[in-house]
Amino acid sequence: MSNKSCDILFTGGEVIDGTGADRVHADVAVTGDRISAIGDLSEMQAGRKVDASGRVVAPGFIDVHTHDDNLLFRDPDMTPKTSQGVTTVVVGNCGVSLAPLVLGGETPPPPMDLLGNSGDYRFERFGDYLDALDQTPPAANAAFLIGHSTLRLGAMSDVDRPANAGEIDAMAKVVEEAMQSGATGFSTGLIYAPNKAAPTDEIVALAEVAGGKGGIYVTHMRNEGVDIDKSLDETFEIGRRASLPVVVSHHKCAGKENHGRSAETLARFDKALKGQKVGLDVYPYTAGSTVIMVDMVDAAERVIITWSETRPEFSGRDLADIAAELGCSARDAAAQLIPGGAIYFLMDEADVQRILSYPHAMVGSDGLPHDSHPHPRLWGTFPRVLGHYARELGLMSLEEAVRRMTGLSAEQFGLKDRGVVRQGAFADITLFDPETVIDSATFEKPMTPAAGINLVMVNGKIIREQGRVTGARPGRALRRNAA
Repeated sequence: MSNKSCDILFTGGEVIDGTGADRVHADVAVTGDRISAIGDLSEMQAGRKVDASGRVVAPGFIDVHTHDDNLLFRDPDMTPKTSQGVTTVVVGNCGVSLAPLVLGGETPPPPMDLLGNSGDYRFERFGDYLDALDQTPPAANAAFLIGHSTLRLGAMSDVDRPANAGEIDAMAKVVEEAMQSGATGFSTGLIYAPNKAAPTDEIVALAEVAGGKGGIYVTHMRNEGVDIDKSLDETFEIGRRASLPVVVSHHKCAGKENHGRSAETLARFDKALKGQKVGLDVYPYTAGSTVIMVDMVDAAERVIITWSETRPEFSGRDLADIAAELGCSARDAAAQLIPGGAIYFLMDEADVQRILSYPHAMVGSDGLPHDSHPHPRLWGTFPRVLGHYARELGLMSLEEAVRRMTGLSAEQFGLKDRGVVRQGAFADITLFDPETVIDSATFEKPMTPAAGINLVMVNGKIIREQGRVTGARPGRALRRNAA
């Protein structure tokens, strides 16, 4: 097409470009998979015109913290994410990646069961997983982390101890293959059993391999409660020793005794940022969610069971009610429901707002798509930031909220030509109504789609419009070393 014509033209909208700059009234032209022009394009011919009047034309949202490794296959329309305007997900967080691990008939140990059953772990090489996504593309793009728990289960017969030199060497070779295949970096989940016994030196050895290939280190730290300061120190040390950027996952101050400590922890980020590359993500809720862990029950004000293999009928119910029904303590009831998942009310709203307000904090959902009664963050995170925290509470400008879920995220994770509305960038676009965008998912009805998301485009193709999927699946495996 000539520069006077395009495939799709968004007309009359307000462009928020993902850089934090003030919105501008402009048209946006899309040709092929790229944004081809921005400005007054009233003379341009288009295959289709989209009236964006009264709407914001923004970069598609980037969910930097997901467990969507298997959702990319099970629900290629990526419904929980695309319905809220997400166009790119980062998978393999918390040390848990679907590849490279083959379990056969073996039941995945927690937290590996967050991604699916044993048959889902079928990829011998990291590259095989990415190739499978190339062959059956999803609607959204995906970038990839290789998980430390996955590595340990593949290399060690006993994960309840530090890896020996031979095992570290074996894992390092797998990390190298993953990075060469296009992984974005390496992740740990140091609170979880398969990862817990790994000492700092073991993590540094593997992080060095990722860093040597231009990757990053992303971590669910050992402790988000009383010892959060020690965990932050370890995280920053790993980044310095391995010479790579670090991202702290779902930063929080968990447990009543730690409420208010975000002022202290964010000051630690400020100090670290003076000498190294450090980032963090956050979700906009006071409750977290993961596998059922008996030790977490005491720290939570309320616990909701999201799934249980032994007692599936208790999905969606409060643990306190279940315990009363079973005639036992909450801890004993939780133990009876393992393996399973739960929502834990652990955080203080003031801390959530302080962390959300921090200019280096990205937005990530940490949603668990295979839970039968998931945390509402799976369906509501991004519209909740835009509608509740930016518009209703005025915690930040809409431009700043968009930056934290687009441009900042693309920069931290090395996603070239993503996360911005500018000429030449990939046409990942979310069109939303700034007056009505809001999360609709609740703890009672967690799978309710958000309001105010009008249209979602990935790589120049419209994948959702007016609440309906189009069937287009133009998503790509975003390999770190690809143009």
